[in-house]
Amino acid sequence: MRKLIILFTILTLSLAANAQSKSEIRKWAASGAWANGFTKAKPDKTVNLETFYTQYHKNPDQWNALFQWLRDTDLLAIPKGKHPIPNSTLVASVEDSENEPLTKRGTESHRKKADFQYVVRGTEGFALLDHETSKASKPYDEKKDVIHYDTYLPEKTHFFDSKPGRFLIFFPEDWHIAKIATKKKDQNIRVIVVKVDYIE
Repeated sequence: MRKLIILFTILTLSLAANAQSKSEIRKWAASGAWANGFTKAKPDKTVNLETFYTQYHKNPDQWNALFQWLRDTDLLAIPKGKHPIPNSTLVASVEDSENEPLTKRGTESHRKKADFQYVVRGTEGFALLDHETSKASKPYDEKKDVIHYDTYLPEKTHFFDSKPGRFLIFFPEDWHIAKIATKKKDQNIRVIVVKVDYIE
């Protein structure tokens, strides 16, 4: 009985410490300590804040360079195309595009990169796939750092819209679809996409 009490106490303390850690991470995210002066957008509620916290602290140089570039760049005026981010190996892809019906959009996830996406004009439709019911018929493409899922259940998929003021980060566990048509009349969007190194 005494061993059970000790075990229960250890488990309770461990859970409390973990909860405290999650609380501190939420405070860190809300504080903008990661933002390097960038104030125009915050993490979307779909962003895994624990992974963001871990990845930021494992790779602060790239994340700081990304947020500094976002802070210092007129994202509506900059020409579309590829733009190297100073003081880093990162490249920002400025995309003027259109949302499309779900049936025309592809699925993907990545293993080596965190997929940062920030809609700066319009509304973009996104989805997160359910792992248990989504299947890939082809293996992971290491050269392109991508795997596509050709089977998934829409009823098990989380659909959501993204607008200016929030950014998304798709980590390796975030199997996703981008540029899905929304209920808005205008499907034109401008989105900033940056692939940040994912550190194991």
